Amino acid sequence: MTDAELAAVLAKSTGEILLAIRKAGLLHGRSLGIAGDRIANHYILDALRAQRPHDGILSEESVDTPERLTHKRVWIIDPLDGTREYCEGRADWAVHIALSINGEPAVGAVALPAQGVLFRSDAPPAVPQAPSGPLRLLVSRTRPPVEADRVAAALEAELVPMGSAGAKAMAVLLGTGDVYLHAGGQYEWDNCAPAAVALSAGLNATRLDGAPLEYNRPDPRLPDLLICPPELAGPVQAALA
Repeated sequence: MTDAELAAVLAKSTGEILLAIRKAGLLHGRSLGIAGDRIANHYILDALRAQRPHDGILSEESVDTPERLTHKRVWIIDPLDGTREYCEGRADWAVHIALSINGEPAVGAVALPAQGVLFRSDAPPAVPQAPSGPLRLLVSRTRPPVEADRVAAALEAELVPMGSAGAKAMAVLLGTGDVYLHAGGQYEWDNCAPAAVALSAGLNATRLDGAPLEYNRPDPRLPDLLICPPELAGPVQAALA
């Protein structure tokens, strides 16, 4: 099994587990989110340790240690991206499985289980044509950044609130949004898998200032992100300058 195949299998099967837990109806609210995070994380960690025992791992749901910094290959995972949306019965949550090699987002798979969609970096979809209407700017439905208002005003774009980072990033590939802009705080597990998939599809995936995304750093915070077609990156960055 290649790294990309492993990422895809893990993302898909983890999503199926999370759907089954939610469908059972035995847990609700915070308890559902805690169980989903914990069970998904344990499953992914056990599978990675069995399939890639010599690689490092960075997971949102596990205590981080400096040991991963000794590895060139590090799996960066978010077992349940969008726990709030998952608990609320929404569809805009995701599973992120990524492999960083020498600090780059080399391999990624993003599952949107409630939508029945799986994105993988070894089989990227074609990016849909931009619509003729206003640009659609994907932002957090609970914490939209002030930078988004500036870009929307400059480019006459409309804001499209959505849940998890993975759901917003993949909305650009689904054609339900044009630009995903985030500022104000993320971690490597929030965007490594979406960035790997976006880059494989030919999209721009950078920091807001155009700097490349770097992974497996001592501090896993990665505060801002821009995913969009390459031709839109310049206008967005100009609006932010």
